[in-house]
Amino acid sequence: MSHLLSCSSISKSFGAQQLFRNISFTLHEGDRVGLIGPNGSGKSTLLRIVCGLEEPDNGQIQYQKHVRFSYLAQSDLFEDDLSAAENLIKAMEGSEFDETERLHRAHALLSRAEFADSDIAVGQLSGGWRKRLSICRSLLLSPDVLVMDEPTNHLDIEGILWLEKLLGGGLLEGPKAWLLVSHDRRFLENCTNRIVELSAVYPEGSFQIDGRYSDFIEARAAFLEGQQEEEVRLANKVRRETEWLQRGPKARTTKAKYRIDEAHKLQGELAKVKSRNRASGAVQIDFDATGRKTKKLLEGKGLTKGYDGRTLFSDLDILLSPGSRLGLLGRNGCGKSTLMQLMAAAADENGFKPDSGYLKLADNVKIVSFDQRRESIDPDVTLRRALAPEGDSIVFQGRSLHVVSWAKKFLFRTDQLETPVGQLSGGEQARILIADLMRKPADILLLDEPTNDLDIPSLDVLEESLTEFKGALVLVTHDRFLLDRVCDRLLGFDGKGGVAYYAEYGQWISDITGTAKKSTAPNTSDKKKKSVQKKKGKLSYMDQREYDQMEELIMNAEMEVEELQQRMALPEVSSHPSEAAECWAKLEKVQMEVERLYGRWDELEEKRNAEE
Repeated sequence: MSHLLSCSSISKSFGAQQLFRNISFTLHEGDRVGLIGPNGSGKSTLLRIVCGLEEPDNGQIQYQKHVRFSYLAQSDLFEDDLSAAENLIKAMEGSEFDETERLHRAHALLSRAEFADSDIAVGQLSGGWRKRLSICRSLLLSPDVLVMDEPTNHLDIEGILWLEKLLGGGLLEGPKAWLLVSHDRRFLENCTNRIVELSAVYPEGSFQIDGRYSDFIEARAAFLEGQQEEEVRLANKVRRETEWLQRGPKARTTKAKYRIDEAHKLQGELAKVKSRNRASGAVQIDFDATGRKTKKLLEGKGLTKGYDGRTLFSDLDILLSPGSRLGLLGRNGCGKSTLMQLMAAAADENGFKPDSGYLKLADNVKIVSFDQRRESIDPDVTLRRALAPEGDSIVFQGRSLHVVSWAKKFLFRTDQLETPVGQLSGGEQARILIADLMRKPADILLLDEPTNDLDIPSLDVLEESLTEFKGALVLVTHDRFLLDRVCDRLLGFDGKGGVAYYAEYGQWISDITGTAKKSTAPNTSDKKKKSVQKKKGKLSYMDQREYDQMEELIMNAEMEVEELQQRMALPEVSSHPSEAAECWAKLEKVQMEVERLYGRWDELEEKRNAEE
């Protein structure tokens, strides 16, 4: 298999900060390489070096003769007053294609990108459609190597699935190989066959595995475990040699000089291994719940909201209890953020209200929100003041922490504390907002796109923290991996005013694309309508006892669903068909029980309401 390019010992620094060193890899035909690493590790810089847009400090790159590259940057530059088609046609000026071929290529790609109107001015496009147009532009000249920097940024879940389909065979003249940077772990799993991670935690500055992202995770865990064991082994050896060195001159004269040199060498090796192991430090995210035992934190009935004659959602019922983890799915502009705003304002008598229906909160419920627009960040305030608004310390989980210690939990350096927030990266600004959330004990967390600009190590820690959060969580994200691992229920918006509950995002995609006859998880409003048909009557003594226990039964059943879903994801289960089948059968049984309990709860609720 011929190689398209070969990087040898590539290094790059900015001032005193070294981004990476001695990076070597070869790109062959058929390679689909995912480049990952913490923010600041130099991923985007390496892509630009590969494309010849930036020079390395050391090392060299050899290219196959006549190999053609295309580079998709994170940001897009278009002539906003020109149409989508005109921008693509203009991008082919100077190419070998004649006018007819340019027109054909532009419209063919716009059709594959599912543009309804190729004549729409680019200035009128949303961020997601501009990204689709950028991807089309990167494919115009049929590159041999496609280099993409965060191609899923600004795309909603439908857009990401479209891109996966495009890369998976939707191109007539597809690239021979691609190299991409992404923090979308599900996208990496589906679209790459090799992973390269840049990180100071590795001896050579990088770690490379042939295989999918899940294979990489397994190999990386084994490597890091081995490196931790190496530190313990070296530490024990250094301790023994140090004890020998300290026995005094008389004892040392009987030993060979090389052993003294070897002891000092061991100390140096131990220091290096320790440094690498400490370099794996991730953001310390730990949300604080109030510990409230109330079963119903928030309840909504018949919620309807629209704008300018367009209904975003209607007749929506929603219930949040401690431990609830609800994900919101839908195209950009379908009403997800609007629903979050309604819930955030539920305690405000004069706040944002639904057009019909009601939201009811338990007494003194504390709601904490993460706003994807980051409007709460003052770009002129220093990092010190953003992290600790009231002084040089903060109170977290009942104890005082100095701002320096608090900053280090979020991987900020001490010398950054006086930097204006507006000069920090998007990922660093996201960590400031998450730090602010952590200082506020919450019963309900409303997170609207908290993953934007976060690197994979931060995403892993965020995921773990959300899983352990004891309150209720409502999450809007395009990160399907996070949805799968954190949320036990999904609320899907069809963009036409309809909403329905789902077990996983694949069901919602099937519904909105018409590939399924109907959702396997009904809307709570559908449950409500079914229960209305039941004969009404007063609660008996036994019914009342059952009603009083129902919420706890549902919570326990949903926790069992979550545990089984987590077990299904374990490699030792998924790799054994018999264990996986047994686990799946249990999961289906418990999910059916959850549905039965909700249905029974509705019946008892109707009887109770009739009694009142």
